[in-house]
Order: sequence, then structure tokens, then C-alpha cells
Amino acid sequence: MANPTAAMLVIGDEILSGRTRDANMYHLAQRLTEAGVDLCEVRVVSDKAEAIEGAVRALSAAYDVVFTSGGIGPTHDDITADCVARAMGAPIDVREDARALLASHYASRGIEFNAARMRMARIPEGATLIDNPVSVAPGFTLGNVHVMAGVPDIFEAMLASVLPTITGGRPLLSQSLRVDRGEGEIAAPLAELAADFPDLSIGCYPFQRDGAFGANVVIRGQDAGRLHAAMARLSEMFP
Repeated sequence: MANPTAAMLVIGDEILSGRTRDANMYHLAQRLTEAGVDLCEVRVVSDKAEAIEGAVRALSAAYDVVFTSGGIGPTHDDITADCVARAMGAPIDVREDARALLASHYASRGIEFNAARMRMARIPEGATLIDNPVSVAPGFTLGNVHVMAGVPDIFEAMLASVLPTITGGRPLLSQSLRVDRGEGEIAAPLAELAADFPDLSIGCYPFQRDGAFGANVVIRGQDAGRLHAAMARLSEMFP
């Protein structure tokens, strides 16, 4: 049986402008690989409603599960919750359980629970809350879309609570071999190897160091026996 498929939607002008380097995709890819969920697509969109809504609709329809990061804070440009609600056809308003969580959190710290912070309690109808042990403000799951914060520490904490709810398949295994030869020299043998092991993914990632060319060949697959057999052949080809 094939593994479930996933997509990620990264939201934020700060990512597209280069002001912020996204770390959440790297973390998500690692965790999904371990869980046996195939991350098939990642999109980055601006803080524009039409871009977010269109991407949510397309990804939700194309994949088993979707993860979003960014745009659920208290400022005017945090519009992800509203956009996901519209994309999924759900009304949205302040929800009492989310409001109570935030009110208690700010009260315990002597911080005013103002209208801006109240925005983080707006949750689409029918959604379930995603726990946020870092700063309390929850994410949510609506249909097959998991809406999470963009701050890496919070994203990682939310993901940790979401993953146990997803039924994965077989984890993707990988092994690699450094080959100190140029791509042009190893291309034909690698093509033969790929033809003999069509159930595996064989990638070639070139590098240049101190004027010399080489490549890291990475073989990925779900069957450990096949993976070991392919690696043994690769080692024979490039001792």
C-alpha cells in the first residue's frame, strides 16, 4: 500500500523577500519521512488572501494531508485562519475554548488580553485545536489541513502533537556513497543501476572541492533488502 501524501504551504512575504530563512520545511520533511508520509510538494506564497486561498484549495484536493506555516499571529497581516476558513467553506469567529486559553495565559503574566491578541482565538467552525505548549495560542486542523505557526519552535511543538493523529506508511530509508568522479563519468552506470532497481530512488548530487569534481549518490527506498543490494552494486561500480 502506498504511503499517504502530504504538501506544505509556507505563508509570508518575509520568506519571499529573503528576510527570513525558512526552517520549517526542513523539519517537516524529516519528521514525515520518519512517519512514512511522503512530502510531495512545498509552496511558498505571499501574504495575499487570493494566493493563500487558492493554494489551500489546490493542495487540499491533491494530497492526503496539508501543513501550513505562518500567518496566525495577532497582527493585521496574519490572515491565514480567515483564508483557510474561506478555502474550506467554513465560517470563522472567536471560539470560547481558544479565547479561554489565551485569556488565562495573559492574565497569569499580567499582560492585557487586547483585541489584537483576541484575533488568535478566531477558529473556523468544525476545526479542532492544535496544542501550543510554547506560547499557548493554538493552531487548528480543518479537514485535512493543519494550520500552524511560522515561528520554528512553535511549529515544531505543534507538529509533535499533530503527527500521532496521522496514520503513516513505511518510513523512507536512505544510504549514500561519495564518489570522487564527475557526473559525466558516472551518469551511464547510474542509469543502469536505476533501471535494475526501479523501485528505488537514486539521486546524484554533485560537488566541487579544491578543484576536483565528485558526487554524493543517494539511494532511497522502503525495502531495506533492496536498498542494501543496490548499495552493494554501487560500491562495486565505484570502489
